[in-house]
Amino acid sequence: MKRIFLFTVIAATLCLYAVLSACASARISVPGALPSPAALPLPEIDGNSLFGVDKNINIDTIDNFLGRNDVAYIDVRMLFDSADFGAIGGESELNRTIHGFRIIPYPYIATLPQLPVSGAYEGPSLFTLTWDETGSIASATPNFIESEIILNELFPRDKAIFLMCGGGGYSGMMKSLLAYLGWNENLLYNIGANWTYTGNNALELAAYPDGASGDKIYATWRADYAYIDFSRLHPVAGDDE
Repeated sequence: MKRIFLFTVIAATLCLYAVLSACASARISVPGALPSPAALPLPEIDGNSLFGVDKNINIDTIDNFLGRNDVAYIDVRMLFDSADFGAIGGESELNRTIHGFRIIPYPYIATLPQLPVSGAYEGPSLFTLTWDETGSIASATPNFIESEIILNELFPRDKAIFLMCGGGGYSGMMKSLLAYLGWNENLLYNIGANWTYTGNNALELAAYPDGASGDKIYATWRADYAYIDFSRLHPVAGDDE
């Protein structure tokens, strides 16, 4: 009698396990569920690029890589740059970006090397850089107590980072700085020049509304802009203080 009871318990347990397994399978295979995004290709510099733009993920292919939770999308241009990029066929005003990109101007992050145009930004930045004879970063000194805190919040270490600017220069500088400061180079992508973007996800910041007398206005309120108020930061004390 005990043997029959034991077999009955075992059979009931196996049936229950089968039912639970079937339910679990049903939850995994929900119709219409979004598939996980495909793995990103590792960064690979295009040998024909002057600024180290990525070969696979760049301004021509970016529409195929938008909307991912494992990516931080960052436009490193200034809203209004004092550098005369118009002299080289570019734009000093940020007339457009791409949906999903946050604007974090590189000149506010670190000092600029000499640019091929006049009027480059010379105001405050989070870091002061020096360069060696090859043009590589030799040192990056924080100017404020909060500099590293801000950088870590703006540029997450646990995601891929897509860096975009107007021509590819600022984004290349930002990539070099992050790599120098210890970010994983396998997660850093210079996607290059928004000036030549022809995709379907442009976010226009230059608008021509009715009643504006035909002049454009800059719809800066449309942008996801990371504002850094340097007057609220605490400068690092000098050696003589």
